[in-house]
Amino acid sequence: MSHPNLIILYVRDAEFSSAFYGTLFDVSPIEQSNDFAMFVLAGGLRFGVWARDAVKPAVSASAGAMEIAIPVADKAQVEQWHQQFRSQDITIAQTPEYMDFGYTFTALDPDGHRLRVYAPSR
Repeated sequence: MSHPNLIILYVRDAEFSSAFYGTLFDVSPIEQSNDFAMFVLAGGLRFGVWARDAVKPAVSASAGAMEIAIPVADKAQVEQWHQQFRSQDITIAQTPEYMDFGYTFTALDPDGHRLRVYAPSR
């Protein structure tokens, strides 16, 4: 049986989002055009950004209804990512706090997609 191995976010500007995620994940796209870029992340997950105006069928939903979760080892790394995002003027939607699953914060990419960094509770 096949399993999903590619996540695609619909974005306003694929080139801008490609640069954003390339910097965020410290990777270069393996495929890139004006309307699309795809990366292979550590662990093998493929991650793409696609200009929403080029998607067929047309996109009717907006960002923010899902999130990209980024696990880290501990509270100190959550704080480090939070400071890094703030220094890059990335919008913070939720400041670091403890939740049922661990210590976390949530940021937004340029299109409003949620980026959750968390250290799981042990």
